[in-house]
Amino acid sequence: MTLWHGRLSGGTADVVMDYSVSIHFDQRLARDDIAGSRAHVRGLGRGGLLTADEVETLLSTLDTVEAELDTGAFAFVPDDEDIHTAVERRVTELAGDVGAKLHTGRSRNDQIATDLRLYAKRELAGLASDILVLQDVLLTRAKDAGDTYLPGYTHLQRAQPVLLAHHLLAHGWALSRDVDRLVATVARLDISPLGAGALAGSSLPLDPDGTAADLGFAGRFENSLDAVSDRDFVAESLFDLALLGVHLSRIGEEIVLWSTEEFGFAVLDDAFATGSSMLPQKKNPDVAELARGKSGRLIGNLTGLLVTLKGLPLAYNRDLQEDKEPLFDSVDQSRLALAAVSGLLATITFDAHRMQEAANGSSVAAVDLAEWLVEQGMPFRQAHSVVGGLVHDSLERHVPLAELVEAHPALGSEAVALLEPGVAVTRRTTPGSAGPAAVAVQLARFVHRLEADRIRVSALG
Repeated sequence: MTLWHGRLSGGTADVVMDYSVSIHFDQRLARDDIAGSRAHVRGLGRGGLLTADEVETLLSTLDTVEAELDTGAFAFVPDDEDIHTAVERRVTELAGDVGAKLHTGRSRNDQIATDLRLYAKRELAGLASDILVLQDVLLTRAKDAGDTYLPGYTHLQRAQPVLLAHHLLAHGWALSRDVDRLVATVARLDISPLGAGALAGSSLPLDPDGTAADLGFAGRFENSLDAVSDRDFVAESLFDLALLGVHLSRIGEEIVLWSTEEFGFAVLDDAFATGSSMLPQKKNPDVAELARGKSGRLIGNLTGLLVTLKGLPLAYNRDLQEDKEPLFDSVDQSRLALAAVSGLLATITFDAHRMQEAANGSSVAAVDLAEWLVEQGMPFRQAHSVVGGLVHDSLERHVPLAELVEAHPALGSEAVALLEPGVAVTRRTTPGSAGPAAVAVQLARFVHRLEADRIRVSALG
């Protein structure tokens, strides 16, 4: 029997049920649906719509249904179109006519909006905690890196040497912005839609403020139409996770490159690598590649929902059923990615010798030569031209750059010292730069940021 059997005669066509049923994916909201139902029952009691005994009966029955769901004893039936229908059907089976009062003053429209916000609050907070774990790994590896340095790249061409710690922390700061976005999204979605009904509220004495507080929301909706149709919070969540996926993809891309024989900057731990079914010598960076590849999936989930939302009139439309699967998928994939990438980075071995060897080429100190000339009073554009010409001559004539610097009247032996291995990275002294003193300050600031973010995330519940 459908929830609308009084209005429509006959049964719903099987193909319609097959096309519209959502129980196979929205049953993961059971915990949130029951929490919302408990709050709604207590609100009905405060409004005098249920007696104290009826409230107690329904709350006890909801406990029973929750236990059945937790243990797997709950028996779904073909008419259970969604988790709301399933829970209400079972409550009514157990509590009889009192169970039929569960849906008083409530629509599945405000019910699902409430469920999904509860789910998003919990899962986004959990993902923010998972990001902090990855940031802790990056912090540990940055501290362990000491004075190891490698080439920094622009356009994937060697540019300037940077401390490995600086490079790792660059990813750590990007992840801090992901945490910040998730915390902000949770703050914006922390509004209860319960009491908005189908779209216009109710003539019954409901208690939206009370149910909002009961469920731990910061407040209740201001506009019932907006409350049941708003899926901004889902789109924001998907954007946050898509950008997190992009950041993990960038880490993955670097690990793919660094673990090649051509770079040789890193060696993967066997537990976080795979082999080849054909080639015995292979050690493949599958975790890094999947972090890179799954970012497209996360971006697709976001763009798919935005297209779904763009043409919808107020208020609820069945199109909104398409909000849950992309959110569930993005949450699941992000959780798996964070765990896998954390393990990958925690166990990877960096080859300091190979990194520093690559960063010790004289050309990566070219800007230091130009800046040294600036310190002697030469305009930067002129200094840039002088050093660029020397680099060009060195490559064309196959003459070591140091010899040309030594012989140049504006440079000489003092400038040659800038080309010695490891010197250039020590000259990066400005705040936030890649040199030892600046990185030491940055490490302390990153620790402080992590401590502050841990407090913010724990406050989400």
